[in-house]
Amino acid sequence: MNTPRSLGMRAALLSLLIFAAILGIWQVATQPVAGTGVAVDPEYAKLVGNAAATGNKSAMPTPADIGATLWKHLKDPFYVRGSNDKGIGIQLAYSLGRVLLGFALAALAAVPLGFLIGMSPLLYRALDPFIQVLKPVSPLAWMPLALYTIKDSAISSIFVIFICSVWPMLINTAFGVASVRKEWLNVARTLEVGPFRTAFKVILPAAAPTIMTGMRISVGIAWLVIVAAEMLVGGTGIGYFVWNEWNNLSIANIITAILLIGLVGLLLDQGLARLAKAVTYPE
Repeated sequence: MNTPRSLGMRAALLSLLIFAAILGIWQVATQPVAGTGVAVDPEYAKLVGNAAATGNKSAMPTPADIGATLWKHLKDPFYVRGSNDKGIGIQLAYSLGRVLLGFALAALAAVPLGFLIGMSPLLYRALDPFIQVLKPVSPLAWMPLALYTIKDSAISSIFVIFICSVWPMLINTAFGVASVRKEWLNVARTLEVGPFRTAFKVILPAAAPTIMTGMRISVGIAWLVIVAAEMLVGGTGIGYFVWNEWNNLSIANIITAILLIGLVGLLLDQGLARLAKAVTYPE
């Protein structure tokens, strides 16, 4: 019998097996191999910083190399040794700050407007063409315009996060509000419940699951976009860190940053998932 507990244990065991298989394949793929006899410029080999250029070792670091690099970053994540040399904790903090600020501003704009659109068929028809035209535009396409008008790379990044976060929340809020059962609204009218009380006591609880789904989608997109935005504008942030390490040809640091980006994205999603559960099924 598959109880939730036994199913969870089996899923965790399967995840560990898959993880072990990935590490095993990775380790085998990065094992030293016999020289190919191809002549390689020694200066290039020195620049790359490992034996890969000589044909004796894969250019990819091994799992042990990544573990050592990760531990090195986690031991001192908040160091500052110059404008272009800051700990990975500082880089993540800058990126998280931009994402959370842009996301919060988008929520303040999208949820009330989504309510109005969902409750008014006239407003929905009037605004739908603008939404359909602007929604497919890549958030990064707004970056040159933001840099030209705002003239600040950090604020421009926040603006791009706002743009990419607003559409999922706006559309899901409007859909959730429009999907509230008409019987509940009719009962509220029969009981002569005011419009504001109806919105907060009837519509908002019914639409909350859909709104929270839009927020989860938005925060995932925002965290994805900030990495690309920071690669473009530079300065600080985990995206700039990845690009800077590429310029330094440090593949181990790049892979470490990718792992941390994925972990932070998971934590953001799970945090909103728990919030959604608390909102949808309050104790």
